[in-house]
Amino acid sequence: MPIRRPPLVNKEIYHVIIRAVGDTLIFKDESDYYRGIFSIYEFNNTMAVVMRERRKARLKEKQALGKSFFDVRDLFVEILAFCFMPNHIHLLLKQLKDGGISNFIRKLGAGEVGYSNKKYNRKGPLFAKFRAVHIKDDNQLNTVFAYIHSNPISLIEPGWKEIGIKNAGEAEKFLENYKWSSYQDYIGKKNFPSVIKKDFLSETLGGEADCREIVKNWIEYKKNIENYHELFLE
Repeated sequence: MPIRRPPLVNKEIYHVIIRAVGDTLIFKDESDYYRGIFSIYEFNNTMAVVMRERRKARLKEKQALGKSFFDVRDLFVEILAFCFMPNHIHLLLKQLKDGGISNFIRKLGAGEVGYSNKKYNRKGPLFAKFRAVHIKDDNQLNTVFAYIHSNPISLIEPGWKEIGIKNAGEAEKFLENYKWSSYQDYIGKKNFPSVIKKDFLSETLGGEADCREIVKNWIEYKKNIENYHELFLE
């Protein structure tokens, strides 16, 4: 069955999920996760990715002209939030250009499959077709923020989305220490601040304490998840 997506409109926000094909893992070790961070930052650019050697040369050139190296970036999307799981990726994106989300995911996929295939001596695609849900109001934004950042609970409590959470305190602590999402940056622990556009969600959701409270409440009242099934794509 073909995947149906809403029209992807500029300045609108979408919850995007990218799954690996079959039973493939996107992230098998720490270096894969770091590569993923590199990828969502570097490939969010309409211009060609500049690797380390060329980056140094271009940086010197820009500095000589009195400009920042990052002046050359031309973004497809604003990345508002993200979470990496072993076999899938959650992204909360605001589209900036026509086709921005699709082009970003296409570029991200090409970079990641090249890396993965070379490292693990594999062939074929890495990502299945992505899915997206349009975020229509602040209530949905609040809920999806909590949902995205609570996903790693599955790593310590498999099946929690269906049967609930056994230890809410342990789950909260685990999320606060989970490195491969934007949650730490939203609760005041610098992790990968250059990857996300933090200001919009921080202002909309109410700052660090409120972001933490939103996730805490989601964990404690997880029983309401069925009311938002259409937002989560899973």
